[in-house]
Amino acid sequence: MTTAPTDLLIDRPSIEDGAALWRIAKESGTLDLNSSYSYLLWCRDFAATSAVARVGGGEPVGFVTGYVRPEDPRTLLVWQVAVDTRHRGRGLAAALLDGLTARLAAERPIVTTVETTITPGNTASERLFASYAARHDATLSREELFGAGLFPDGPHDPEVLYRIGPLSR
Repeated sequence: MTTAPTDLLIDRPSIEDGAALWRIAKESGTLDLNSSYSYLLWCRDFAATSAVARVGGGEPVGFVTGYVRPEDPRTLLVWQVAVDTRHRGRGLAAALLDGLTARLAAERPIVTTVETTITPGNTASERLFASYAARHDATLSREELFGAGLFPDGPHDPEVLYRIGPLSR
């Protein structure tokens, strides 16, 4: 992994960033694309538990969306992580995850665990979260959360839950 740019800013998303997040997700080629409306809502309602990467202070070039689980306020569920194709291979996804969880550690010290789901074969995401666990000296466990047969809209790979924690401070 190469080093993130020195002019990288990890920031909270604003409503105005919603369109850029939708575009990055659409162009990712791997994410389940949500409606553009949902990205606007995400930037409004979950900005405190999400982050955008800006190079040179401009438009977002990457993002991580997440929320604190209502039934387990110690856990941040990472919904999506994506980096614009022109900025991949520079360590931005790792910087986003580290930046978001560092902010949450300061604002919500109760959050000690990160969860995400990954479809089998998504090697980039598997590596991203395994390296995150290693950097934070945390245990990583995996188990199937949603089997393929639970998805009503046609063929879908199962979603494997990655649980990382407790995070070192």
